[in-house]
Amino acid sequence: MSEATHFDFDIAIVGAGPVGLALAGWLMRRSATSRLSVALIDARTPEAASTDPRSLALSHGSRMMLEPLGFPADATPIRHIHVSQRGHFGRTLIDHDEHELPALGYVVRYGSLVSALAKAVRETDVHWFTETNALVPIQDHDGVTLPLQSASGERTIRARVLVNAEGGFYEDTREHARDYGQTAIVGTVSVSAPRPNVAWERFTREGPIALLPSGGARHADYSLVWCCTPEEATRRAQLSDEAFLAELGVAFGERMGRFTHVKGRAAFPLGLNALHALVDRRTVAIGNAAQTLHPVAGQGLNLGLRDAHALCDALSVHGPSTLALAQFSQRRALDRRLTIGATDTLARIFTVDFPPLAALRGLALTALEFLPPVKTALARQMMFGQRR
Repeated sequence: MSEATHFDFDIAIVGAGPVGLALAGWLMRRSATSRLSVALIDARTPEAASTDPRSLALSHGSRMMLEPLGFPADATPIRHIHVSQRGHFGRTLIDHDEHELPALGYVVRYGSLVSALAKAVRETDVHWFTETNALVPIQDHDGVTLPLQSASGERTIRARVLVNAEGGFYEDTREHARDYGQTAIVGTVSVSAPRPNVAWERFTREGPIALLPSGGARHADYSLVWCCTPEEATRRAQLSDEAFLAELGVAFGERMGRFTHVKGRAAFPLGLNALHALVDRRTVAIGNAAQTLHPVAGQGLNLGLRDAHALCDALSVHGPSTLALAQFSQRRALDRRLTIGATDTLARIFTVDFPPLAALRGLALTALEFLPPVKTALARQMMFGQRR
C-alpha cells in the first residue's frame, strides 16, 4: 500500500487530560460494533498527572456521561449554589431539590479524575504513547500524518482523523479572543463555620470569587478562585497567609465565619479564546484546544466533555469520515454559542463598577427567585448544555 493509503490508526487523540481520556474511553466502549483503532498521545504519564492537586468543577450532566468510565470516589457533591454581588443587593439560590437531582455538580481533584479515566482506558486496546510530544500535523485528502517525538527518537503515524484535545495547533485561527484584564488566584482555604455542600459565587468590582466545597461534607476546606486585577494579584502574592486571608474575608464576607488557613496559592491570567470552526478537513478540536473560558460558572471542562461525547457519537455512527466531523461540528454549534456567550457576558457585566448597572444586576438576581422557569432553564443549561 502507498504511504497515502496506509493508516496506523483510525483516530489519533493528542492530549490525555480528562477530555482526551474520556473520548478514548467512550470510543473503545463502542468498539465492539465500530472496531475503531485509537491512539492516545501525551507528553506526561498518567502517574505524573495523578498527583496534580488542582480542583475541577463538574456538572451533574458531566458526571452522568463519565459514570460508565469511572468517577472519583472522593468527589464532593455541590447541592446548593449561592450567587450574590458584594456591596449591592440581590442574590439567588439554586438547590438540587428544585431539579430532583442528587447534586448540581461535583468538585473533584484533577489527579483523581485522570486516574479514574486512565484506569478505564488502560483496560481497552487504545495504543497509548506516553512521554511523547506531537509536532505539527500534515493533512491530505485521506488523512493526517503526525510527527511524534520522544526520548527514544522520532517517528510518524498516520490517522484517518486527528483529534486535538490539548491545544497548540490553532493559535492563528481564533474567532473569539479577549483579555479580561483579570488574574485568577487559586488555592485551598479553610473556614471556621463551613456550610457543607454549598458553593459560592460572589461578584465583586474586581471579578468573581468562587468557593467550592472540597474534601467531603465533614471538611472545612474550599477550593478558591479569586479573580482580580493583575496588579492586585501580584501584590496579594507577596502577602503573608494571615494578611491574604484577612483581605479575602473582607472581599467575601462572614457567611462561613473566618478564613483560617490557605495552601497551594497560584495565579494565572484570564482570557477568552475560542475557535471559529472546530473542524479543519480531517482534524478536529475539542476541550481546551477548541475554547478556553473565564472560570465564572465553571463551564470550561463541562463544555469540553460535551464536545468529546458528541464527537464519539458521530465517529461511532459514521466512522472516521468527513461526514462524521461535519455532523459533529453542526451538533456542537448551539451549545458552544450559548455557553461561551453566557460565560463571557457574566465575566464582563459583573465587573463594571457603575451604580445603576449594579442595581440592575441586583434586580436580575432577585428576579430569578420569582421566575422559576427562567431560573430552571439557566441552571439546566449550566448542568447539561445543549446536547442534541
